[in-house]
Amino acid sequence: MSPRAAPEEGASPSEPAHAATSYRPGYELVAERLLVYIAERKLQPGDRLPTEQQLAEIFQSGRTVTREAIKVLAAVGRITVRKGAGIFVAVPSNAVAEEQVAYFQPTNLEHVLMMFDHRRLIEAETARRAATLATPLQVRAIREAAEQSLVAAPGSDHREFARSDRLFHDAVASASGNVFLQASVTTLRDFAQQSDLLLFRGDLPGSLTVAARQHVAVAEAVAAGEPEKASAAMIAHIDTTQAQFERRIRDRLLNVVDDPKERP
Repeated sequence: MSPRAAPEEGASPSEPAHAATSYRPGYELVAERLLVYIAERKLQPGDRLPTEQQLAEIFQSGRTVTREAIKVLAAVGRITVRKGAGIFVAVPSNAVAEEQVAYFQPTNLEHVLMMFDHRRLIEAETARRAATLATPLQVRAIREAAEQSLVAAPGSDHREFARSDRLFHDAVASASGNVFLQASVTTLRDFAQQSDLLLFRGDLPGSLTVAARQHVAVAEAVAAGEPEKASAAMIAHIDTTQAQFERRIRDRLLNVVDDPKERP
């Protein structure tokens, strides 16, 4: 699979095309190594992992850094920590996605591009169908979520924007009238959230205003009953988001500076 190149349109004119990364936090490196460890050993959901101390020895990292990596991966649902029992590969709530969850590496460029390629196919179709099938109440929900994201964008309220962003994409998926498409959108958003946390540390990439305006463009096309326009607007939005992720991953690969303070 070879995802098409994404346009460089993620940042506003006042923002730099990309921001150089001076270092990578130690917990982030250990989190990546732990995901690779799970994949290479073909560990299955429910399998026990080494203890925190053993993982620190395996990755030659400090206990504090290793503990933070475990917390991050537990927060995104990749591992489970059971007090008094140990650390385990998480069992996904969606059994169908089990193999995908075990395979996906959230900071691997190839994996992220495949995820966006899949997302582009799925969400272009949900937008197309929403423009044909959405009820007045569903159109209103899509518009309200798009407008909420536009309100949150200027102040860079990342938490509120993330909430409205999920509401928007879920509302479009719901209006598609296909529960399987809805489930796919939810799964893909969960994967994207893993990359968000590891790449952007809870913030969101690029210009929130650009993304919010793209939400509004999709909402307007859905409201107008224009399926091809809605699909094209959704594709443009996902292309922009993909470009932002690509820049961040490539910056990390090209501009990493070894900072002893952050060394695991």
